[in-house]
Amino acid sequence: MQVVEASCGQCRLGLPGKSCDLAVRLNGQAYFVDGTSIDAHGDAHAKDGFCQAIRQAQVQGEIVDNRFKATYFRLLPATAPAK
Repeated sequence: MQVVEASCGQCRLGLPGKSCDLAVRLNGQAYFVDGTSIDAHGDAHAKDGFCQAIRQAQVQGEIVDNRFKATYFRLLPATAPAK
């Protein structure tokens, strides 16, 4: 189990494509996620959604064919911005 950055691969993590797809960043490298979808974790275009913010997630899985195959994915609560 590890904690990673999770966000929209196209909007926030610099991955190619025209649609909005869930991605994680592990060791500085972004990967699209298989095993869960961007819409399974709320409105991606909301203020704290994946297309607007990079969030933390607890994940388990492996990288296969340059994609992260998630066997577990839990979005962690958003932290309040520093004042």
